[in-house]
Amino acid sequence: MDPATQPDECSPVAPAAMDDLSWAVVHMRAGERIRFNEDLIAAYQAASSPHSIRALKSDLEAFDLWCRRTGRSALPATPETVADYLDARAGQGGKPASLGRYKASIAKIHQLLELKDPTQAALVKLRLRAIKRDKGSAQRQARPLRFKGSVADIATDTPRGLNIRALLDSCGETLPELRDRALLSTAYDTGLRASELVAIQVAHMLEATDPEARLLLVPRSKGDPEGEGATAFLSPRSVRAITAWRQAAGIVEGPLFRRVQVRRTKARPAIAGEGIARLSADGRLLLLRGAGKPAQPARVDYDVGMGALHPGSIGPLYRAMIRRAFDRGALPDLTADDLVRLLDGISAHSTRVGLNQDLFVSGEELAGIMDALRWKSPRMPLAYNRNLAAEQGAAGRLMAKLG
Repeated sequence: MDPATQPDECSPVAPAAMDDLSWAVVHMRAGERIRFNEDLIAAYQAASSPHSIRALKSDLEAFDLWCRRTGRSALPATPETVADYLDARAGQGGKPASLGRYKASIAKIHQLLELKDPTQAALVKLRLRAIKRDKGSAQRQARPLRFKGSVADIATDTPRGLNIRALLDSCGETLPELRDRALLSTAYDTGLRASELVAIQVAHMLEATDPEARLLLVPRSKGDPEGEGATAFLSPRSVRAITAWRQAAGIVEGPLFRRVQVRRTKARPAIAGEGIARLSADGRLLLLRGAGKPAQPARVDYDVGMGALHPGSIGPLYRAMIRRAFDRGALPDLTADDLVRLLDGISAHSTRVGLNQDLFVSGEELAGIMDALRWKSPRMPLAYNRNLAAEQGAAGRLMAKLG
């Protein structure tokens, strides 16, 4: 089964009207009649990405459900209700970063409905601060997928552990594997997020100075909601992989990375003709033989879809590639226990983290890393490189000399 045909186990399944925020007004548990400015709601939806609207609506659905179960009013919510909700979600394992998002979503719906924002109350801020103090505010980082794995010198060191080179080399020549090789190679080269990867169109590939390489137009990204656009580099390795995938799949235009439906037909042995007895017109018994069926070998057929992959399928595709590479012996220094541990942290963001770390160990300055991955703030690249910075910092260098 192609993992791209299955939704990510962590992806919410959105109802048909998920992009319509009028649901929040019509269905949320309200303590009083809510009047709302339709033009304001429409303007917000027009100015926001579908992903942002879906995330907001998902957060509001969860908050409304909790309010119904506990007999609270969701609109307008009181500071006590919001503070208790955040405590409840923290008790269910909610991380401080997620709680901050829930708080922001509750604030947003109150602002859009021109209601007093309960999240600005001191009670809510202090409760959230207490949760962060108790649990810590560090976010779980996606496990990096680095080109040669965890190496000090990406140019000269031999690949080891979980590494992209082994994953690419282990891909076969079936349609799903040709797509997977092109997808992973492109994701590493560009550091694109899942939503940006699946948005790539054939027309976005542009000529580069190197005739074997290409430039990739990135019309819009998370850090570029207004669509100023950016350009990423595609190595000859990725260009070759993309060309092989496009030729095999017959893709001339439109979305580059698409779902591949796999249809398998089981082998069937030959079926001999069956004897049939029939009476002739003069009463004689005639023995006839019916037609048999020839043997049918096992067959696999592939159907390439017209639409792009779903962003939620990227993480499962990476994990499937890793399992396949391990089964084929392409990751020889990993045990089965290592595989389970490593897979737990792999997500669609793993290639972005891996490229960030490889740029760091290759000596690139922070400004260059931010430019390559289209970051406007240094916070995330610094967070991704925190552990590597400790190894390569003053203490790390001294301890390496001491042996």
